[in-house]
Amino acid sequence: MPSYVITGASRGLGWEFLLQVSSDPNNTVIGLVRNKLETDKKVSEELPERSNIHILQADITDYAALQNAAAETARIIGGGLDYLIANAGAVASFDAYDPIGVLGQQPDVLEAELMHMLKVNVVSNIHLFNLFVPLIQQGHVKKVIAISSGQGSLEIIPRLKIKVASLYAISKAGLNTAVAKFSAQYAEEGILFMSICPGMVDTGRYVGATPEQIPGLKEMVKTFEEYAPHWKGPSTTESAVKDVLSVIHKSSVANGDAGTFVSHFGNQQWL
Repeated sequence: MPSYVITGASRGLGWEFLLQVSSDPNNTVIGLVRNKLETDKKVSEELPERSNIHILQADITDYAALQNAAAETARIIGGGLDYLIANAGAVASFDAYDPIGVLGQQPDVLEAELMHMLKVNVVSNIHLFNLFVPLIQQGHVKKVIAISSGQGSLEIIPRLKIKVASLYAISKAGLNTAVAKFSAQYAEEGILFMSICPGMVDTGRYVGATPEQIPGLKEMVKTFEEYAPHWKGPSTTESAVKDVLSVIHKSSVANGDAGTFVSHFGNQQWL
């Protein structure tokens, strides 16, 4: 019976991971969320027949909560953990439309926002990995997956001249580096650490764009279309998660995937 832990499982990509993985009754699925009561209610209303879902309260920025979640996970699965999907993360609105030079006009805000991005997207995931690795070591599949972003690719930023999302991109590049370092330590034990970008997914981030912000958004979309003429816009969460799960299940240490950062296609094509 494969076991999964999914962080940020209450909405967006995290909820879709929970939905798709738990569709197989043989899977034991544990979702880590900030609001357990609300998520329990959502599960009971939308997925009442899925007794293989377990919801645990754990804000990933709360180390003690993560410790408790790891202990409770061990109790639920009664053995090793097969998959850890680190989906939870923060996305800033501050850097969504302006380049880093413009953000620098508000130095205090820039610093606070960047530190928040690093705390959530990098430091908290390092703690998550360290606390759950002992369970992964006892598992059969032994896969730790970080949901990252093509924004963190040092190859794609200059190629597409992506000016926006600077602080988010910096944090995701940091996450990718952390994943590679964990892989360097644990790959010889057969544990797969890798980062996967789900592509550009429609999560409602740009719904509130003002008329002044629209031109910058259109400029970014234009570069995306030039980079990938086949691209038809953001994908649904359902499609993105299906693609990412396919990459997860095909990847392995033996295949040379340890420590890598790939797209939802399993390669370096980001859109």
